Amino acid sequence: MKYLLLLLLVALLAIATSEPSKRSAKPDLEDNEFAEFEDFDDTEDNRPGSRQPEKKSEPKKPVEPAAESKPKPAAAEAGADEDEATVENEDDEFEHFQDEEEFEGFEGKGAAKGGGKSEKMPDLKITSVPLHLRTNWDSFYLEMLMLAGLGVYFLNFLAGKAKNQKLAQAWLNAHRSLLEENFTIVGDDGINTEVQSGVLMKESENIYSLWCSGRVSVEGMLIELKLLKRQDLVNTIARLFRPATDQIIIKVTMDELEMDSFVFALGTKKSCTKLQKDMNDLSLFTPDKKSAEKFGLPSNYQILSEIGEATTTLVDSKVIAVINKFEGAVEYMHFSDQYSGLKNTEEQPTKMPETEKVLHFCFNVPKKGNSTPKDMEALRPLLQMVFHCMDKVKKIRLTKEAKNKADKNRQKVAETFLKASHSQRQEAAQTRREEKRRAEKEKMMAEEDPDKQRKMEEKDNRREMKKKQAKVKMMKMKS
Repeated sequence: MKYLLLLLLVALLAIATSEPSKRSAKPDLEDNEFAEFEDFDDTEDNRPGSRQPEKKSEPKKPVEPAAESKPKPAAAEAGADEDEATVENEDDEFEHFQDEEEFEGFEGKGAAKGGGKSEKMPDLKITSVPLHLRTNWDSFYLEMLMLAGLGVYFLNFLAGKAKNQKLAQAWLNAHRSLLEENFTIVGDDGINTEVQSGVLMKESENIYSLWCSGRVSVEGMLIELKLLKRQDLVNTIARLFRPATDQIIIKVTMDELEMDSFVFALGTKKSCTKLQKDMNDLSLFTPDKKSAEKFGLPSNYQILSEIGEATTTLVDSKVIAVINKFEGAVEYMHFSDQYSGLKNTEEQPTKMPETEKVLHFCFNVPKKGNSTPKDMEALRPLLQMVFHCMDKVKKIRLTKEAKNKADKNRQKVAETFLKASHSQRQEAAQTRREEKRRAEKEKMMAEEDPDKQRKMEEKDNRREMKKKQAKVKMMKMKS
């Protein structure tokens, strides 16, 4: 028995010395899930009664990614018992690095030349990339596009704002002397107690206004520079497909006793159609359109006139010359003693609207959106025509026949408003009566006493029969 134990110890020592690489490549027991089966991989005989040699603890070594276990010698396999429990080694976690199709130049598993050892695979070093460098700039193309759009919008805003301000200031500098010759106050802001001069009020980035007062027969004149929205990028792009122009709108409010009774409009065909449709006074007093060619004006102009005498006086040689010279610049001229603004399409008016005596002018700046300060300075003759028309309107005095015609027209319009208001009052009264009758019927139906219901029905029937009877007019006869 002793000799048998000695032979077993010698065999175990031989196995231990023949497989140093295998023992060194053994993973740490602390990290191995199958550490409890480690004895089955390192011993030959686990039969009961057999003594196991003491093992010296070896220092832990790092696991090599490409290291493979060597095949066991034939002697070890022959000496192992058939009933010995064995556990298969886990799959190598770095096995995907040995794919020959992905990693060229690496040899797969196989026996080394002339022996059972496999060749040592080279170490692969995996560099850890910081999280903030894992993405590239291609992932932020949408954000970069938005920032570029905002930058373009901001630059367009600054450029458009500066150009509109430059155009408005150029117009004021070119017309200020003419305005000061005709008005005492030019450019008062209306805020300070002291009178200001030359103040161009900025309503928005594209609208500027100028108030003038202090002229005989005129309460005041408001000049509005309605420039294009150059500060808006969307509007700028839209103008590429639908061109627009800068406009100068002048509103002159006349004194009550300095303008006679007439309604007149002169403008392009498109603007006259729109004015007649939208303006209350033109739709009521000037239903017909007349051609302007007989006055020597371009064919694309029309005239809306209530009194022919006023048209002949207003469209004189100076006005015709200015319109022919600035054909595209004069959009329309609207003179009315019954000016009440736009139509009220939401509900029918019940009373006559408040009116005022007003002269309206609308001028287009040349070059359709590509205006320059020189173009604003070239519009000085149009402002001179405005003062000429103011003097003409002041001097117009209608004949007796024309005055009677104008009065009849205004009386008809007043009667139309009275009829409309009377019908509205009748409709309102009828609605109230129906609501009252409905309330009485509901009260009668809610009554629980049948006698009271019967009495209420009889009372209602008598009332209706009395309404249906013909009214007889009683006349007193003198004896």
